Amino acid sequence: MKNVVGFACVICGTMYPADFRGYVCPDHGAEGILDVRYDYERIGAGFTRETLAADRNRTMWRYRPLMPLATDAAVPPLTIGGTPLYDSKRLAAKLSIAKLWVKDEGRQPTASLKDRASAMAVMKAQERGAEVVTTASTGNAAAALAGISASVGLSSVIFVPSSAPEAKIAQLLAYGSRVALVNGTYTDAFELCMEAVEEYGWYNRNTGYNPFMTEGKKTATLEILEELEWEVPDAIFVSVGDGSIIGGVHKAVKDAFALGWIDRVPRIFGIQAEGSDYLVQAFEDGEDVLTKPAISAVTIADSISADLPRDRIKAMGAVTETGGAYLRVSDDEILAAIPTLARGSGVFAEPAGAAPYAGLVEAVDRGLIGADDRVVILATGSGLKDVASVLKAVAAAGTEPMHIEPNLESLKAALSNERATERNVGHDRPHR
Repeated sequence: MKNVVGFACVICGTMYPADFRGYVCPDHGAEGILDVRYDYERIGAGFTRETLAADRNRTMWRYRPLMPLATDAAVPPLTIGGTPLYDSKRLAAKLSIAKLWVKDEGRQPTASLKDRASAMAVMKAQERGAEVVTTASTGNAAAALAGISASVGLSSVIFVPSSAPEAKIAQLLAYGSRVALVNGTYTDAFELCMEAVEEYGWYNRNTGYNPFMTEGKKTATLEILEELEWEVPDAIFVSVGDGSIIGGVHKAVKDAFALGWIDRVPRIFGIQAEGSDYLVQAFEDGEDVLTKPAISAVTIADSISADLPRDRIKAMGAVTETGGAYLRVSDDEILAAIPTLARGSGVFAEPAGAAPYAGLVEAVDRGLIGADDRVVILATGSGLKDVASVLKAVAAAGTEPMHIEPNLESLKAALSNERATERNVGHDRPHR
């Protein structure tokens, strides 16, 4: 890790050396999340926008000088990163804003952005000679860790709430992970996982505890900036549960600014479900997230359901330090965003992946985003992760299949009925 100068505690600022093997600041325990600090002068001497443009490797590993990895560390064989950024002109016009891009992280190997962090976790686990890697998750981080561990033959143990969507549990089992379905919340699964790490010595991938997860997740935003040719968007919208992804968005922006690759930072907007709005509450009320107690989270968007966001200090800083905001949206608005996003951009997102669009609608309605703004939304996971929720969403949008006999007359009758229904209800539904 020649480019790493050390680790800084987000609470007290204490610096630990680059060879520090702990996960958190010893003085603050689980709350003492560490931030990886880099020697930007050294990095910038040989790693520039020009050398990056010449690199034919389109995966997340093209940003390796900005990663806390040994020079000779082998990367997992799965193709991670390089996901598309779509210019969604119709959705931009619908919202009356200048530009809207959608970053589709559903195109990752296990269909979510969490592959970026889990790839980092697997590499760090191998670096430390671990035989087992573990995490607690509502589903996506678990699937990512299971898949990438399987790709290198590393054993994994996964803790997920038993309420996790069936498709996500199926992924875990298919990859051969040992899966513990916990009869409780994500917080219960997290705490049990932490106890198991203490008992068995497994490598701990947990979000908001392992400092390297931010460093994997930030590569999605580095890709966004590079794809836009370093012309910084005015705002980036991201859904927030534990807070690690939005922390990664912020870290990428800080890295690029420190290297002189960008000349300003975008406003970062964190979107939470109203049933899991810990950070929105803290933002609105000016509460200290270090001392604010947990809430009881309930939302259809399981990937962003968190009683107590584990990476909440970085998550709050991402918004407050960039002039953004935290916004809440209802489950109904999140569900409505799934077909709207799919039909307007072709990106099929799970509830958490569609939540940023719902949040953008809210921001436009409140005047936080204006007609001249250029906006990116981060669609973090595929709609195939939670088909049950998608079916609720399309039913609420009034979309249902035609049931017909295997003949042309039946098709004509069904099409005629469909056109009549469209005339009665109106073809252009509001975007909210």
